[in-house]
Amino acid sequence: MGRIFEKRKHKIFARNAKLSKLFTRIGKEISMAVKAGGPSPEANMRLRMAIQNARGANMPKDNIERAIKKAAGGGEADYTEVTYEGYAPGGVALFVDASTNNVNRTVGNVRSYFSKCDSNLGTNGSLAHVFERKGEFVIEAAALKGRDADEFEMELIDAGADDVLRDEEGFVVYVPFQGFGAMQQRLDQLGVESKSAELKRLPLTTIPVDLATARNVMRLIDMLEEDDDVNAVFHNMELTDEVEAELAQG
Repeated sequence: MGRIFEKRKHKIFARNAKLSKLFTRIGKEISMAVKAGGPSPEANMRLRMAIQNARGANMPKDNIERAIKKAAGGGEADYTEVTYEGYAPGGVALFVDASTNNVNRTVGNVRSYFSKCDSNLGTNGSLAHVFERKGEFVIEAAALKGRDADEFEMELIDAGADDVLRDEEGFVVYVPFQGFGAMQQRLDQLGVESKSAELKRLPLTTIPVDLATARNVMRLIDMLEEDDDVNAVFHNMELTDEVEAELAQG
């Protein structure tokens, strides 16, 4: 189990670390949360989760407070959440989550990335059979504050978790999309703060790929992730340990 968690944690943090504007992405989420539900974290669950994610990414407190005040004062641009779906080399499916203040710019950029990498941008809904939307909570062991780990895991299952990965460093918890809010409320009741709480697109089917295909797909993913409008990119590649090791070496 420890190895599984370690590999999953690597994917979570290593991929996010590659985003060139991590704080910008978090700032946009804070802004959208404030405009949707107000500047009070106590009354705005989305904002509360955005703040938790900011803390988990070591975003300075002053930056967080400044982003909240700017959005509350109307000084921040209005962002629209958009998604894009398509196929990369080897038939690998890609789902792109973005938020933008200029949809034409974003779709033009995304289309150009797919074109440069011999990939095809599809229509929304075309990958409904490939990905499912789930909530993902990353909880460090220290956040339990001495609470029994076995009892805590049972609390997670009772709160609706359908998959729990666990090792000595903590938990990665998955819940159905519709159970995301209930899990956040249960963690609040328990006084346990997650390092991150996000909605993800997890593949229902995967495609085995060789090293050459994986490198081609990763080239497209890197281009997408470097775009300031893009928040996350999900794929359904099935990577062997050997291919992962080669990719890590560059």
